[in-house]
Formats: sequence, C-alpha cells, structure tokens
Amino acid sequence: MLVFLLVLMGATAAQAQMQEGQRTRLLQAMDESAAKWGDVSRRIWEFAELGYHENKSSQLLQDELRAAGFRVTAGLAGAPTAFVAEWGTGKPVIGLMGEFDALPGLSQDTVAERKPLVAGGSGHGCGHNLFGAAVAFAAVTAKSYMQQHGLKGTLRFYGTPAEEGGGGKVYMLRAGVFAGTDVVLTWHPGDANRADLGSSLANITAKFRFHGTAAHAAQAPWAGRSALDGVMLAGHAIDMLREHVPQETRLHYIVTKGGVAPNIVPDFAEVYAYARHPKMPVLDGIWERMENAVKGAAMATGTRAEIQLTSSVWDVLPNDALAALLQRNLKAVGGVKYTEEDRAFAVKLRGTFDTMTAPALGSEEQVFTDERGLGASTDVGDVSYAVPTAQFTTATYVPGTPGHSWQSTACAGMSIGRKGMVVAAKTLALSALELVGDAKQVEAAREAFLRRKAGVEYKSRIPAGAKPPLDYRGN
Repeated sequence: MLVFLLVLMGATAAQAQMQEGQRTRLLQAMDESAAKWGDVSRRIWEFAELGYHENKSSQLLQDELRAAGFRVTAGLAGAPTAFVAEWGTGKPVIGLMGEFDALPGLSQDTVAERKPLVAGGSGHGCGHNLFGAAVAFAAVTAKSYMQQHGLKGTLRFYGTPAEEGGGGKVYMLRAGVFAGTDVVLTWHPGDANRADLGSSLANITAKFRFHGTAAHAAQAPWAGRSALDGVMLAGHAIDMLREHVPQETRLHYIVTKGGVAPNIVPDFAEVYAYARHPKMPVLDGIWERMENAVKGAAMATGTRAEIQLTSSVWDVLPNDALAALLQRNLKAVGGVKYTEEDRAFAVKLRGTFDTMTAPALGSEEQVFTDERGLGASTDVGDVSYAVPTAQFTTATYVPGTPGHSWQSTACAGMSIGRKGMVVAAKTLALSALELVGDAKQVEAAREAFLRRKAGVEYKSRIPAGAKPPLDYRGN
C-alpha cells in the first residue's frame, strides 16, 4: 500500500519512526513498478524523435497518464506534442515537468563502442527518454497516494516538447499553460546525484543568412558577391569577439550552407549561431555586438544579411526552499546500486574518453548542494521566472560522460540510465507529496522565488506573436 506521511515540526520520536516506515513502504512500492516505467523509457529511447516531432513519445506518456486517471489536454500552445495531464482539485497546484525530445546524429546502440542503430539518425544523448518517464512515474505515484488518503490538491504533469533548442516551454508559458501553478519540480539526467542552487546559461540563437550574387567563379568572379564570404567574415568577427566579452560567455556556431559548387560564387550561405551567458541582461549586450558583426560582414562583402532568431531561453532562477526539499528527499532515497555487469560496461565506456577526471562510479553519498553554474541552457529557465521552480540531477550516465554524446545515448537506453531514472522518480514523488501536505513549504518556495527575482523583469527575446517552429529539426 502506498503510504507517505510528512515529518512535521515538533513530531514525537515515535511519530517520526512510524513515518519513516511508511516512506520506506512507498519507495518499495515504486521499486515494484520500476520495470514498467523502465520499459516506457526504453520505448521513448527507441522512438528517438526530434523536437516538435515527438508524436509517439508524447502519445505514449499521455496514454499512461490517462490510464492512471489524469485528465489530458494535448496540442497546447500551437505545438501538437505539448500537453498537460492533471489530477485532483484545489490548492496547492504542484507541477511536475517532463521532456521527451531526442538529438540529431546521436543514434547509438547500448554498447561501449560507437555503433549507430541508424546511420545519421537521432538519439537520446541527453536522456530525455528517462526524463519524461521518471516524471510521469512520480506523478502517478503521488496521485495514487493522494487519492487513497483523500488529500486535496492538484497535480499537473507538463509534457514539454523541443527543449533542445526549440524552446517549447517558452511558448507554453506564453500561452498561459503554467497559470495558477504554485510550484514546479523537475530533474535532468546527469552523471551524479545533485540537488543544488546552481543556475544555467541564458542563450540566444539565430540563423545568419547571407544573400549575394551568383557568377562563374573563374570566368567572371568580379560579377559575383559571395554569400560565403559574408558567412566566413561574420564567423571571423565572432571569433575575435571572444576575447572581449565576459569570460563566462560561450559563443559557438556551425556553417549550415556554404554554396552549391566551387565554380559558382555562392548567392546564399548560412551560419547557425549560439550565444550564452549566465545572465540574460548581459547576454543582450553581447548579442547586439554579434548582430553588428553580421551587419558589418555584409557591408564588407557587398551582400545582404538576414537575421532569423530561432530561440532564446533565460537562465534558471534558483529556489532555496525547493532545493533544500529536493536535497533532503534525494538523500532519503539514496544513490544508484550497480551490478558487476554495469561496472564492466562503465569501465569500458570510460576508456572511450580522451580525458577522464570523473569521480568513481556513483554511490549513495554522491549528493551535492551548491550554487555552481550549469554549462548548458534550458527553457526551464523561462518557467523559473514565472513559477517557483527547482531542478536536480541523478546519475544516469557513467561518471564523466559528456551530455550530447553517443556515450550518453548508450547509457540512456540501458540499466544504468534506468536505475538513475528511478532515483529521480522517487525523489520527485516524495517532494511533491510534502508540498501537497504542507502549505508552509509552498509559501516558503514563493518567498524564495520573490527574493531571488527582485529587481529583474522577465521578457522573452522571442518576438510576441511568434509561433513554435514546428519545422525545427534540431539543427
């Protein structure tokens, strides 16, 4: 029987002991359901669908939640794969946020050597197959307990598409999907168990498109104006900019189109660029300089530049109260238990890295809390400026595994990933139930949110009225 009671201030030693036993039984019950949700995560891993195209993955999670008694509303914010599954009534409204999109080019079998399942195909190199499944597992568990014990409150599972550069949550937020939610909890796959006050990098991304004049590259090159020259000069200017921006800045780009043939002066070329910084107001100034570099490159090469913003997300606003809640429950759940087979796989996989500074394979004690930054970007940041939000990681990768790699895809589809997923689901379920039963913790989360946000005005850099880029393919 799923039973969980809160440890209240002033509880007697006997009460605390009884509550600990009830929590233990809840976690044991989740162990009994872990195989089912592991299968859900594996199926999403096999689908490996890119952002805004996660049709099978989204539908699978919707079906599971609907079967568990949730009311499902899909096709939100103009995105067919965005949905909310809700159960319960009244306050508090606790949001549990899941993702399920894959990455291009990271198809990989569950082996410790490079072996794509589909040449050039997509893969879950960021573990979002585990992400969405764990959050759904936690939501169903919390709902079962609340229903059994007649607890008032509302659970909302947010199925959010296209996190990998598509900004799905930004469009959902703009459409009012998060309105009325008191707290949002989420997690992310990683290589350690960590509940911290760290943030992420705000980012702005765009495609810089140069339009020139085609001509025969040998017979009449003077008649042409090379769009590729514009791209190359813009790239050089961006590279020179690196020395003159704050050291936390990250600038990176790829050339997505460079022409059609060497003997034709390219009349079209394109560069896809990212800029990141820990704070959006600072990034705004950096981005203005990048745009000026593009405009200058166009002037110098006699071409015309077009700037198409593709996405923008804010840094994550930490929440002290929610981070403490997640850390407490993450420690209560404990770490990952590995088999000898898991360890043999881990040792072999570690041998594929050029350098390795990772800790030993995970343990129950590998739980951290600090304010270090996350060297990545996420649209969780935008949600965190609207609703008190907290995120943690669990060890679903072999320690030291870089995200967005074939190695992380391999881990996400096997037992190592699924074991970390269960740790995350348990932590989320326990934390959600604490919030449902303790209004003071919900209020503390709100106070922490207002304190951290003070003086900052959130405004998305995505233009008002813009629609989700449903043709987005993760590149």
